[in-house]
Amino acid sequence: MPRILIVDDEPGIRESITMILDYEGYETDSAANGEEGLQFVKQGKFDAVLLDINMPGIDGFETLKLIKEIDKNLNVVIISAYGNIENAIKATKHGAFDFLEKPIDREKLLITVRNASEQAILKKEFETIKKEIDTPSPILGVSKQIINILEIVNKVAAADVRVMILGENGTGKELVARAIHQNSPRANMPFVEVNCAAIPNELIESELFGHEKGSFTGAVNQRYGKFEQADKGTLFLDEIGDMSLQAQAKVLRAIEDGKIERVGGAKKIPVDVRIVAATNRDLQEMISKGEFREDLFHRLNVIPIIVPPLRDRIEDIPVLVAHFAKEIATRHKKPVPVFAEDALNLLKKLKWTGNVRELRNIIERIIILANSPVIKLDNIDFLLPMEKVSIDDLITESSSFQDFKDKAEKAYILRQLELTGWNISKTAEDLDIQRSHLYSKLKKYGIEKGD
Repeated sequence: MPRILIVDDEPGIRESITMILDYEGYETDSAANGEEGLQFVKQGKFDAVLLDINMPGIDGFETLKLIKEIDKNLNVVIISAYGNIENAIKATKHGAFDFLEKPIDREKLLITVRNASEQAILKKEFETIKKEIDTPSPILGVSKQIINILEIVNKVAAADVRVMILGENGTGKELVARAIHQNSPRANMPFVEVNCAAIPNELIESELFGHEKGSFTGAVNQRYGKFEQADKGTLFLDEIGDMSLQAQAKVLRAIEDGKIERVGGAKKIPVDVRIVAATNRDLQEMISKGEFREDLFHRLNVIPIIVPPLRDRIEDIPVLVAHFAKEIATRHKKPVPVFAEDALNLLKKLKWTGNVRELRNIIERIIILANSPVIKLDNIDFLLPMEKVSIDDLITESSSFQDFKDKAEKAYILRQLELTGWNISKTAEDLDIQRSHLYSKLKKYGIEKGD
C-alpha cells in the first residue's frame, strides 16, 4: 500500500488522520513540525504528504517548497483550519496537489490521499520509463568498422548536418541515430522517431506534418506532426526507402523551406529540426526505377554512415554477448552467466542473418533455458538456430524453380519463427510483412508449431 506522511503540530489531528488511513491499509508516519517532516522525506520514500500550514518553526508553505526540492514527484496536500481562497491559491502556486479544510471530512480525505498517491506513483513510473527510453544502448564493438563509426559519430554530432545511415535490418541503425543526437548540441531537445515502413501511405503525411481539425474523415482534433514535435531536436526517419513519393516531395519542401504545412491547413509553420534518415534498401537502385526522389536523396545523404552486418565483424560478438548477458540476466533477476570459449566460438560461426537483433534474441533464449553460471558448448548447441536446409539440398529436392523458391521461403520463415519463439507479430515485423500476410504463408506451407 502507499506510504503517507502526516505533518501537523496538533497531536489530535495526527492521531485521527493516522487512524483513518491505517484502517484503510495505508502505511503512515507522522511529524510534529516542518523540520521533522523534512527529515522523514529525506530518509524515507513516501507517496503523499499531508501538511499543515500553521506550525512552529518553518510554516507549511516553506516546508512545501523544501519538500519539492527534495522530491519533485511527491504530492503534498495542504491541510488548514484557515480555508480561505488566498491560502488555497498560495498553496497551489507552491506546488500543492490539493487543499483540505479542517475539520477534515473522512471521505474527502480518503479520495484526496488516494488520488495524490496514485498520481505520484504514476509520475515515478513515467520518469523511470522515460529514463530508459532516453538512454540508448551503447554502440559496442572492438572491430575496425565500429571504431570507424564511433569516430564519424563524434565528428558529425557537433555539426548540424543531415546524416543517412545505411545497413541491414537489426544492425543497430537506430543506436547510431540516437548516439548522434545525444552527442549533439540538440541533446536536451526531443529525439522523435518515425518508422516510415509501419505507417500506411495514406496516413504518413498526417503523421509527419500533422493535420487540422476536419481536414479528413476522422480528424476530429488538430494534431501536431512529428516535425513540430521534433522542433529544435532531431527527427529520425527510419526506413525512409518505404516513404511514398508524395510524402518525399513534402519532406524535401520542408527541408528546403524550413517550414511545414499541416494537412488541411494553409499556414506555413517554421520548424528547426535535424534530420537523420536510415534505410536497409538500395536507394540508388530505387532512384533508377523512379521509386525514390534523387533530389531528396542528395539532401539527406550529406554524411553517409554504413553499419556493417554482424557476420562481417565477428570479433564484436564476445563484447555484445557479455553486454546482452548482463542486461538480460539482470532484467530476469538471474545471475549473470559467463560464456565459455567454445560457446563463443560456436556463436562466431553462425551466419546471423538477423544481425545484432538476432544475437540478442538468442542470448535471451540461452539465459532463460540454459540456467547455468558458465555457458558451455553443450549447454547451448541445441538452443541455437539450426541450419536445417542447405542450398544443395533444396536444389536436389526441387522439381522446378518455383518449387525451389517455395521450399526456401518456408525454411526461412521457419527459422525466423524459431528465433522469435513463435511470436507471430515479432516474426512479421522482422520479415517486414503484414501479420495477415504471414498467416497466409503459414497456411500455404502448412507450417505449424513444432515443424
